[in-house]
Amino acid sequence: MGRLPPESTQQAVGYPSLFLLVALGALVPVVPTGAVVSSAAVVAFHQTTPFSLLFVFLVASSAAFLGDVGLYWLGQRGTRSRNGSRWLAALRDRAAPDRIEQAQRKLDEHGVMVLVLSRLVPAGRIPVMLACLLSGMPLRRFVRGDIPACLAWAATYQLIGILGGSLFDEPWKGVVVAVALTVAISGAPALWRRVRRAPRSGSSGSSDSPGPSDSAGQNSPGPSDSPGSSGQHA
Repeated sequence: MGRLPPESTQQAVGYPSLFLLVALGALVPVVPTGAVVSSAAVVAFHQTTPFSLLFVFLVASSAAFLGDVGLYWLGQRGTRSRNGSRWLAALRDRAAPDRIEQAQRKLDEHGVMVLVLSRLVPAGRIPVMLACLLSGMPLRRFVRGDIPACLAWAATYQLIGILGGSLFDEPWKGVVVAVALTVAISGAPALWRRVRRAPRSGSSGSSDSPGPSDSAGQNSPGPSDSPGSSGQHA
């Protein structure tokens, strides 16, 4: 258990697969591309072939860049079209309005350098890309900011893979650790937002509902409405 195919087979299958998965994950933001890059880095870390890690970095960053540019181009077509496009609608569905507004403010303050941070922050890429689309940023300017963003993203997740691969002699164990780390990093912001929203919803619900004393005071008959009082007036 834990034996991998020969390194020549790994490279012949692994690099094209890495490119396709990362590019597809950039176009359709449902593929966990960070976990894919970290897993590939674990395998490359245990290879004896020189420059294996460099090839993983180059393949991952170039695939992420091409996927981002392709998605931005499709989004631009949606903003120019009178009826929109399914790509632009899909992007809007994956980003909350408040996060888009926040991304627009950051874009106004810091420019295209926000793209670098958006690639490193989990679930931050789509809101910033939508902010760029809504502000009418040209594709050429988006490309200038996306190049360092993709390089930083690939280096970060490759370092996670190297960390996982250095902990174990068997590559499959390092892959498990790397995938677990990337999933935890990706899910932490969403979990934190849910935890922050829970007390607010609970407090607002308790303040709006009437208390037992209020409902009892409204529904219970007063002294003038009792049968005894009507008898006295008769």
